[in-house]
Amino acid sequence: MNITKKDIDSLNAILTVEISKDDYSEKVNGVLDNYRKTANIPGFRKGHVPMGMVKKQYGKAVLVEEVNKLLQEKLHTYLTEEKLDVLGNPLPKNDSEIDWDAGDFSFEFELGLAPEFAVDVKKKAVTQYKVVADTEMIENQVKSIRKQYGKLISKTVVAKDDEITGTFTSSEKELEHKSTLPTDVVKGKKQLSALIGAKVGDEVVLKTKGLFKDDHDNQRFLGVSHDDAHGLDIEVTLKIEEINTREMAELNQELFDKLYGEGVVTSEELLKEKIKEDAERQFEQQSDQKLLNDVVESLIENTKFDLPSEFLQRWIQISGEKPLSEEEARAEFERSEKGLRYQLIEGKLRAENNLQVSFDELKDHSKGMIKAQMAQFGQMNPTEEEIDGIVARIMGNKEEVQRLSEQLNTNKILQFFKENAKLKTKEITYEKFMKEAYA
Repeated sequence: MNITKKDIDSLNAILTVEISKDDYSEKVNGVLDNYRKTANIPGFRKGHVPMGMVKKQYGKAVLVEEVNKLLQEKLHTYLTEEKLDVLGNPLPKNDSEIDWDAGDFSFEFELGLAPEFAVDVKKKAVTQYKVVADTEMIENQVKSIRKQYGKLISKTVVAKDDEITGTFTSSEKELEHKSTLPTDVVKGKKQLSALIGAKVGDEVVLKTKGLFKDDHDNQRFLGVSHDDAHGLDIEVTLKIEEINTREMAELNQELFDKLYGEGVVTSEELLKEKIKEDAERQFEQQSDQKLLNDVVESLIENTKFDLPSEFLQRWIQISGEKPLSEEEARAEFERSEKGLRYQLIEGKLRAENNLQVSFDELKDHSKGMIKAQMAQFGQMNPTEEEIDGIVARIMGNKEEVQRLSEQLNTNKILQFFKENAKLKTKEITYEKFMKEAYA
């Protein structure tokens, strides 16, 4: 057997695999001999069928199967040993021309080769958002906590900041949904005016357009579907069944202990510091995701290299469950090109900077995750034996291992970008972050 590679250009090559009769005849004869021993053919005792008859009936099929097995095995070995970085899989070039009656065969395959390129993570600056909890947000959170832990007082007339419990109905949407509506979520001035002064038993007609600041509140309070919630413009009737106001809880040690445990927070000032700390920890996850997305987009845009596009389109055309037309394959390539480019960029970064996840790292990551989860349920000091038992179960679950590996891989590449990419930090409030980052 002989394998040779001819480069067409830097991204395309032809691989020729020459197979002689000596390479496969022993294997083919062995399979046919087993057929002869087990074949049930009328007129012959089992195991006594003439080899000539077996070859005539099964010879061509066995030959094709065994040669193809040998071909795939040797192709894989060659690509591995030669360390060829190929995209997709080798595409047969002359399979329709093979004469299976010949003793020797020559197979040709098209290869799409990965491009050579360099990645510069410092080429263009990317904004790293530091989202802060401003005074207004902290004060609103304090107010929300005091309401949540305060006393509910029944009323007969709606006033500002009250909570209305009632049933929303609409014949247009066949709507009938009971919910509790805090008046402070109502954005529309006319709608709020219609509610203020209403009494238990009253029916108030409201227009949904502009009723809430966020259209998702239509789903939350009116019970419509997610799709209907966006841009909902109908009239609904609210029959008021109950009106309550909340007497806010006092900011005292009893409340602090309920929130954070005994003695952790001892003053209003420390409460606000804790709220700020907790909020900004949550904001960090969102800003990290935004940073990762932006660095990825920047690298794709600023790392220039060519791809074996025509080869990849042909590969896409025949590699799926059903063949695609040239037009369909071209469209699929265009949809997936950006992802492929980043896959190559990320692969290069991981290889050059040793960012692969080891098994020990995966185990340690699992241990940390388990300890954190157990702490949430009050198990602060689990034994190593308990932890190791849970880790062993996780490591035995392929889907869970895959999920954790992806999580850890993302953490590693994110940390690499934080330490090595060209970043410009921008401090911003959460409200402005949402407007600027996701406009």
